[in-house]
Amino acid sequence: MDTKPAGDRRVRRTRAALRRALVELVLEKGFQAVTVEEITERADVGRATFYAHCHDKEDLLVGIVRDLAEDRERLLPAVRQARTRGFTGLPVKYIFEHAEQERDVYRVVLRGEGDGRALREFTDLVRAHAEAAFRARTEQLDVVPRIPLDVVARAWTGELVGLLTWWVENDTGYSAADITAHLRDLSVYGRVWATGLAPSDAPGALDLAP
Repeated sequence: MDTKPAGDRRVRRTRAALRRALVELVLEKGFQAVTVEEITERADVGRATFYAHCHDKEDLLVGIVRDLAEDRERLLPAVRQARTRGFTGLPVKYIFEHAEQERDVYRVVLRGEGDGRALREFTDLVRAHAEAAFRARTEQLDVVPRIPLDVVARAWTGELVGLLTWWVENDTGYSAADITAHLRDLSVYGRVWATGLAPSDAPGALDLAP
């Protein structure tokens, strides 16, 4: 039973309607072509209500990213439990499962619609969580990182966001569990192992650059 006041429930419903309207319209015609009037009409709310919740459509889009982050926060108890069992990849699996449930929202965000602020916000949130997790793990095990953790976190985030973008935009044939398994093995064993090469046979990443 929802015990929150009716006013809170109305606010949540209004915000959800506005964000759903924005996502639908962006997928139909692109962010730049969408107007506030179209958003309010699709959401069936007045302009005053729109501006009571956000400054403009860019602000509304960034709010969607924060909603996604709040949704993922609900998974943290399971993530923390998974960490006690070692490196399982479960947090990554949860991200892909969440993206599967909210595919249209992720498509809009990951395309960098608007001025790219929503994508930057999404990337920064993922990076911050990743760096905190890496740091907590190294402290827990009392080990010294071989590469600075801010570099590790940014590299990991770039890889994750790139793969996630490809996955939500295409029928890849890979399930969330498949992708998680591949990323887990890539993280544990590295790119040389993943390509089937021996260390002595593998070119460096810079050797592969154009």
